[in-house]
Amino acid sequence: MFLFNEKAVSNVALINLMRTNDAVVLGLAESLLKDAGIHFFVADRAMSVTEGSLGLLPRRLMVEDGMADEARALLRDAGLGKELEPE
Repeated sequence: MFLFNEKAVSNVALINLMRTNDAVVLGLAESLLKDAGIHFFVADRAMSVTEGSLGLLPRRLMVEDGMADEARALLRDAGLGKELEPE
């Protein structure tokens, strides 16, 4: 499974790659990471729904610290470089 469970998240250092309210961008990023075998976690997905998708709480795409460089390179190569959080 590519999403971390709560136990795994508590034992792994995660890096925030992007914050976005754009479901298309997030879906593309998730698909790319999944296809590359990079485990990821989408934080605030439920909160974004709760606030009515007004754009107040962007979803955060997070990966393991050790995979962050590979994930960033993958997303940049796919044209999502402008969506990435600064390093």
